[in-house]
Amino acid sequence: MIADDSSTRLAAVQDRIARAARLAGRQPDTVTLIAISKTHPTAAIRPLIAAGQRAFGENRVQEAEAKWPALREETPGIALHLVGQLQSNKAEAAVGLFDAIHSVDRPSLIAALAKAIDKTGRRPDCFVQVNIGDEPQKGGVAIGDLPALLAEARTAALPIVGLMAVPPADIEAAPYFALLAKLAREEGIDRLSMGMSADYETAVTLGATHVRVGSALFGSRA
Repeated sequence: MIADDSSTRLAAVQDRIARAARLAGRQPDTVTLIAISKTHPTAAIRPLIAAGQRAFGENRVQEAEAKWPALREETPGIALHLVGQLQSNKAEAAVGLFDAIHSVDRPSLIAALAKAIDKTGRRPDCFVQVNIGDEPQKGGVAIGDLPALLAEARTAALPIVGLMAVPPADIEAAPYFALLAKLAREEGIDRLSMGMSADYETAVTLGATHVRVGSALFGSRA
């Protein structure tokens, strides 16, 4: 029954992404669906893998280390995304485990990631997180500091591929998604990690290349 539920939820989300992409004149395959598996046990993740999902997101390095080595051994081809804040002292572990890091937001982390990449030879895709709503409780570089941080990341040869943002909760997300897309265009950046379960369709119509969907795929958390 869980497998059936997972398959149904995945198909529904994929259909909505496809519809939103077509509305925006885009091909659905230009959007990567990241299933946010944070706090979910492997028993809840396996049915989604069985249904064909291959990109997953975790918030914490330690949680990912506990779950994913075994799951990846069972199913090759899984891409793992770090979508939560990253402490600089965990940079080497993150580079070793993740295929993409969505929360690059400060010079000290750029330096730690560059060092870890040099040491390990692994080059995960990196997204710079922007504090798009200027919220003190959230991670992300201030909009005004973005050009300088990107310049620093490029000088350090970090593989910056996109921008990421989490808009303020409980208000219309579209203006924030549009602003992130504008910032990316100005900086010559192609990928946008934006949109979650409540607003991923809006994000896709405004250019998201990566959407981070949890509850719409896994159901509500207990």
